[in-house]
Amino acid sequence: MKLLYAEDEVEMSEAVADILTFHKYSVDVVADGRTALEYARAENYDGIILDIMMPGMSGLEVLTQLRKDGNTTPVLLLTAKTAVDDRIQGLDSGADDYLPKPFVMGELLARIRAMLRRRSDYQSEEQTIGDLTLNLSTYELSSGEKKIVLQNLEYRLMETLMLNRSAWLSAEDLLTRVWGYESEADVDTVWVYLSGLRKKIANLGSKVLIRSKRNIGYRMEMPSEEK
Repeated sequence: MKLLYAEDEVEMSEAVADILTFHKYSVDVVADGRTALEYARAENYDGIILDIMMPGMSGLEVLTQLRKDGNTTPVLLLTAKTAVDDRIQGLDSGADDYLPKPFVMGELLARIRAMLRRRSDYQSEEQTIGDLTLNLSTYELSSGEKKIVLQNLEYRLMETLMLNRSAWLSAEDLLTRVWGYESEADVDTVWVYLSGLRKKIANLGSKVLIRSKRNIGYRMEMPSEEK
């Protein structure tokens, strides 16, 4: 399980990261809100832990922006013990749970396990747009009786487009989310993979389109959704 943990208190951050790693979680640790938002947009995390009081952007601002993006990754907020209004605002903004500070590590671990359990209970193994379905377990893309197995980067690109179908994603967004910050790939690579996916969708006989808008980006649509 991969987690993103955003906390600007260094000692707290190191202690929590050590505990999570000991309990077999893979953890990316960041120290400010803007970096947390960048990481959350670039990676597919199983869960996100956000301290509310952070420099750059607050945890609440990060959460609000992620939900606007269509990101449904479970979020646990860490709040000051007396900050009742923050807890209410956080839950109203789409947080899955909150934990007042200071906390004991055992309770944090229990909250994380519960949050991830709820996600596995409701997350479908398939994503569907119109007559096109992507199986998140087998990497199979299908339409009607036809199906193909996507290679790793093809799958990750298709998954990103389908999970963010309501948002236009630029080539740079897709490059960061699918290939990662440190990749030597460029936007030309994104265009090549998008072209390949379009051909495979057409070969399946699907009506779904990968639409593009100049200087805006890409998204998946059925023809009736074109705007």
